[in-house]
Amino acid sequence: MTQLGMIGYGASAIGWLILFLLLLTSWRGRLQGGLLVVAVLATLLWALRASFYAGAGVAKIDWLYQVLEVAHNAAWLIFLAALLEPLVCEIWTRRWMQWFWVVLTGYAAVLLAADLQSLLDFGFDLPVDAAILGHIGLAIAGMALIEQLFRNTHPQRRWATKFLYLGLGLLFAYDFFLYADALLFKRLDPVIWEARGLVGSLAAPLIAIAAARNPEWSMEVFVSRRVVLHSATIFGAGIYLLTMAGAGYYVRIYGGAWGTTLQFAFLVGAGVLLAALLFSGQLRARALVLMNKHFFDYKYDYREEWLKFIGTLSSGDPNEPPRERVIRAVAEIVHSTGGSLWVRREPGGFAWVASHNRRDQGELAIRIEPSDSSLMRFLEKRQWVIELDEYWREPELYGDLALPSWLREARRVWLIVPLLLGEHLQGFLVLAESRAPQRINWEDRDLLKTAGRQAASYVALLEASEALSEARQFEAFHRLSAYVVHDLKNIAAQLALVVANAARHGQNPAFVEDAFRTVTNATERMNRLLAQLRKEPPASAARALALKTAVHRAVEARAVQRPAPVARVVTDDEPWVQVDPERLVAVLEHLIQNAQDATKAEGQVEVVVYSEKQMAVVAVRDNGCGMDERFVREQLFRPFTTTKGNAGMGIGVYESREFAHAAGGELAVESQIDQGTTFFLRLPLVENPTVANIESENREWKNPTESC
Repeated sequence: MTQLGMIGYGASAIGWLILFLLLLTSWRGRLQGGLLVVAVLATLLWALRASFYAGAGVAKIDWLYQVLEVAHNAAWLIFLAALLEPLVCEIWTRRWMQWFWVVLTGYAAVLLAADLQSLLDFGFDLPVDAAILGHIGLAIAGMALIEQLFRNTHPQRRWATKFLYLGLGLLFAYDFFLYADALLFKRLDPVIWEARGLVGSLAAPLIAIAAARNPEWSMEVFVSRRVVLHSATIFGAGIYLLTMAGAGYYVRIYGGAWGTTLQFAFLVGAGVLLAALLFSGQLRARALVLMNKHFFDYKYDYREEWLKFIGTLSSGDPNEPPRERVIRAVAEIVHSTGGSLWVRREPGGFAWVASHNRRDQGELAIRIEPSDSSLMRFLEKRQWVIELDEYWREPELYGDLALPSWLREARRVWLIVPLLLGEHLQGFLVLAESRAPQRINWEDRDLLKTAGRQAASYVALLEASEALSEARQFEAFHRLSAYVVHDLKNIAAQLALVVANAARHGQNPAFVEDAFRTVTNATERMNRLLAQLRKEPPASAARALALKTAVHRAVEARAVQRPAPVARVVTDDEPWVQVDPERLVAVLEHLIQNAQDATKAEGQVEVVVYSEKQMAVVAVRDNGCGMDERFVREQLFRPFTTTKGNAGMGIGVYESREFAHAAGGELAVESQIDQGTTFFLRLPLVENPTVANIESENREWKNPTESC
């Protein structure tokens, strides 16, 4: 035997091993599936033994090979009989299967005895040609069962089993040829026997396809289109290389003096051509169309298509705009080279928003497709995928649809895919021609419509996100405007009080001094406001200060309004805080002003400073009108909510709480109707820097060596 025989049977064993593992892992316990697993296993063992026999160069076949030779053929006959039984149960009685088991078992035993009579002594001798005739009988029985299966299978079901008939028919027909030749020449031809392994390797994938097409065998075999494409590519490349090698050998033999040179040049050119073909998208698309038409029940591997579609939509490439990803995700389903996306823009209609691999952006950007146009009404009502070639060829299929002029004049346009959000048309895609010319069927249309619905949701989410972003920008602008108006209102109120009292107290030096102090404070606040509008850093950063100092400044600033606030500091309690002094004073002024606005002129407003555990507290109390519990809980700290009517902006309390939170504290409130309100501004305590410096100097004086 030669190495070619070992390679052939080895390849056959690998093919049957892969099929066996697929079937074994997906077997669900039914009889037909179990028989198929057993038949494949027996064939696998037979191929392994034949490969060992061919590689070892043994002159005589041993008993194990003879047993496996009979066993794997008998296993296939049993499997075929199990498939045939339900098809003929109305014609023949079920008892024929029982007789079939008995006859097949006896026949196999006699055949095995004839094969092994030269190795074992049975006490009787069978005719010399009995073993060869027995194997011919097995091959004829196999072909007869295949013929009966084909005859009794409904024509609409033959597509599911035709590859089984082809694969097993190939095995049994080759066995008939092998043993008929042996019967004629009284020996097995070694060349024919070696080629038998390669024939077996061709039958395994055919049976795998048949198993995948017949779920009633309880075989959920999944044959990936990607694996088939890659395998077919490798197989085709191998055939191509063998052909080119043979042609190169011919060039070398008959090329004369230039034979070797021409051979190398020819092989290099063939390699370049192969690389170009392997990297050709058009060739890959044509191969997929061919395989989907002839080898698969469904055209698409939906799991893989959907994972690829979602992966394209969610890819985070910052260089690719999200709307172009939508076009590319849908276009790749049908191998389209590109397209354009149109989205609803109220109230004008549908506007072009993006293109992928298209050069008509400038022309499309100025076009608006009206919502009441014939195309838009058709897409929203019929929800069809429009194939332009079909529209021009059979316009009656599309009723009264009239395409717009820009679409009739466009070049290389192939499909129009509606993007439906529920029953509402969110937009549509115009796809360019495919890499490989093809006509779409119902499966393409259903997948495109489903992908279009998903793309519509994605586009709607993009539109909503952009609208939300714009709304947030306007919200930030309006909030800034509210803060500006709020601060200007407070500054204007301070200056208005000065102007109102100027006529009566203008000659009083104390009033003049207080007026200048008020104007100075108003100027500083306006300068801070202008710095914030210009996004300049504040002039005063956070620093440590005594809380009572900020309270006294706020009380003095608000003393111009009645009831005048009163500051009180708890005895021997001078808490310090680390904040921006100007912002703290502004917050305190606002809280005091709120208390004054809520209290009659003869009422009381008190500002108390004290410490509470690790917090410094400012309590602003009044005995004014108060607030109910529901208003405090639901509206007090919400921006743009106020109890002052048109006189207030509803920003001050919200801004005060934000200031407290930013400093690590809190703003709380206690209030009752007609009994008054108390605001508690709590800020983290810090150590008095003056006391800290004195204590540090004392420690250094007491321990001079430790400081060295």
